[in-house]
Amino acid sequence: MSKIIDGRKIAEDIKTNLLALAQDLEKKTGIKPGLAILRVGEDPASQLYVQRKGLSAKDVGYCFEEHVFPAWVSPHLLEAKILELNQAEHIHGIILQLPLPPQLDKFHFLSLIDPSKDVDGLHPLNAGKLFQGLPGGFVACTPLGCLKLLQTVHSSLEGLNVGVVGSSLLVGRPMAMLMLQQDCTVWIAHSKTQNLPALCETADILMVAIGSPQFIQGDWIRKGATVLDVGINHLASGDIVGDVDFLSAQTRAGAITPVPGGVGPMTVVSLLRNTLEAAFRHAGQPFPL
Repeated sequence: MSKIIDGRKIAEDIKTNLLALAQDLEKKTGIKPGLAILRVGEDPASQLYVQRKGLSAKDVGYCFEEHVFPAWVSPHLLEAKILELNQAEHIHGIILQLPLPPQLDKFHFLSLIDPSKDVDGLHPLNAGKLFQGLPGGFVACTPLGCLKLLQTVHSSLEGLNVGVVGSSLLVGRPMAMLMLQQDCTVWIAHSKTQNLPALCETADILMVAIGSPQFIQGDWIRKGATVLDVGINHLASGDIVGDVDFLSAQTRAGAITPVPGGVGPMTVVSLLRNTLEAAFRHAGQPFPL
């Protein structure tokens, strides 16, 4: 049976470190890390995600603000709030919670966020820095969290074959770029990919983010491979499952993340890490992590 990668425990250990660093920063400079999240509409999943992020931010001593707008909000009002937060001295990280209502262009609003406060790593400038391997940008939180999980399993990632199933802007594409920076050999699969089971069998590390419950089967996985399951799917039974069939995958994988309790907590803690780094930059202090 495979090793279970306990994302909750790893995230809690990181949070302990972040709390100590945030307290030290405030003591030395008077600056308390500040995070603001903008949420549009009443999507239940978005409400839950923002609540979790807010509680975690408070756990590590950050200032936290949630700005809620109705689904029919005027684009000009949303723009004005983003620009206001860009100028707010006490806010170091800004998140626009996705998805947005269909009449609002997410790319337009994401591009309005000050890149130095874009702790979700979705501004074109930060995405471009990741693509070019340039320092000084922010990496999207889920890929960053996945990298931290992999580093608890592998002492070196150099030369490993990495498969990314899912080509989204939030996870798949930045994940591939991040793994290329680790000198891995990377492929990305998507809905048009042919013979996916055979392709999955080539991966030393398989990352799955497609939003399809239990889609990846155990016999698709190379024996001993590390599997990171990013999917979170709610079944009619009330169960929460990932994009990987966990029970069959356990018989093949060397290490695997559970759902829930794997990648999810690491996404949140990576957001907290990015926000703290933004606060350190604002204070003109070197970031120790």
